[in-house]
Amino acid sequence: MSAPETIPRHIAVTDVGKTNAKLALVDGQSLREIAVVTRPNTVLMDAPYPHFDLEGHWAFFLEHLRAFHASHGIDAISVTTHGASVVLLDAQGALATPMLDYEHTGPDDTATRYDAIRPPFAETGSPRLPMGLNVGAQLYWLFDQDPELQSRTAHILTYPQYWGYLMTGNMATDISSLGCHTDLWDPEAGRFSTLVERLGLTDKIAPAHRSFDILGAITPEIAALTGLDPRTPVVCGIHDSNASLLPHLIGREGAFSVISTGTWVIAMSVNGASVTLDPTRDTLINANAYGQPVPSARFMGGREFDMIRDGSNLVPTPDDRARVLRDGVMLLPAVVPQSGPFAGRRHSWTQTPKTDGERIFALSLYLALMTHTCLDLIGAAGPCVVEGPFGANADYLAMLDVLRGEGVEIATSSTGTSVGAALLFAKEGAGVATVTRAQPPAPNLIAYARHWQDCVGI
Repeated sequence: MSAPETIPRHIAVTDVGKTNAKLALVDGQSLREIAVVTRPNTVLMDAPYPHFDLEGHWAFFLEHLRAFHASHGIDAISVTTHGASVVLLDAQGALATPMLDYEHTGPDDTATRYDAIRPPFAETGSPRLPMGLNVGAQLYWLFDQDPELQSRTAHILTYPQYWGYLMTGNMATDISSLGCHTDLWDPEAGRFSTLVERLGLTDKIAPAHRSFDILGAITPEIAALTGLDPRTPVVCGIHDSNASLLPHLIGREGAFSVISTGTWVIAMSVNGASVTLDPTRDTLINANAYGQPVPSARFMGGREFDMIRDGSNLVPTPDDRARVLRDGVMLLPAVVPQSGPFAGRRHSWTQTPKTDGERIFALSLYLALMTHTCLDLIGAAGPCVVEGPFGANADYLAMLDVLRGEGVEIATSSTGTSVGAALLFAKEGAGVATVTRAQPPAPNLIAYARHWQDCVGI
């Protein structure tokens, strides 16, 4: 099925992040979200292991696809999800096993045996990560703890394509999801890694497609449930951080970086300096929507923000900010020690904040310093564009401004993932607008940053 000649008017985007699942309706002309609904992406803790509520998400998507079509009309459907996830189906197309939460520690139990067969970083651009953050480790553990699962599994889909399968009946994987530290993809060669054969999955894993490919039209059953035209196209789909990157790949030239913020903060460098990536610092090679390698680094910044703020929404006062900068109140990494450029370290304070305002201000500075560290590790050059909720954090942006000499821009869209997923129907165009921050130098922030870097050994 070929892509539409022009971008559809109203594109429904099923967007599953690690924290929330949402359905967004994007206007294809203005690239604005005109309707958004969300539900928590709650992990189900019942047997056989922590897993995602796929059935609940599916009912939610069907309900709101029907509502969005009734109120606005839907002309096409796109899909984006978090990475590090696959869905295993049996011969009838039903779940062969629940979809594992990648933060489950089960795969650590078989780490030694898995490490003996996994390909090197030089082949996959995928660092060795704990828990189930490497999909290969998930699969190895799943097959180990359920000896009948591998024979029961007929098809393996990357996560965006599971939703596409439910809508169209067609099965696929997409390169951007395979390239998200799965150990299953060779980004330089543009093919499955040697691990697929070693795991005995060559005939089980669905064919790899570019994110732009049209998976098919919705099935008659979905048309009947939602009221959509049965000819409504569904695009293959994309990993969410690469969805944030896509609008800028379309609309920019030269060197730049994109910082996708949410549960994860993922820094991606385009046309930057050539550097040797260090897999022990949680750097990796993503594959973008075009299948091209993208040097990347990440840490769990949104999770860290929630953990340290501990439910507080207090806005720091000028006095809070002054005391933090004057006294050197600093949060040192890593709040989530399982990943990021300082994995293995335990966070600490140089001194205990006296107020919630001090704590939250120092936290915002910490997140900016961590982001800057990630950008340096991947050779980022040119302006950096902040996507997602951190784009509304003035203190984070102020510190990042000081650290990044070539400018900081804020994406004007409230959710870059949805816009990027919608643009899979475009492939070319003007991308999305950004707002450039042009801030005067702030010597107090510069001195603070240098002190923090000395404390962490940079």
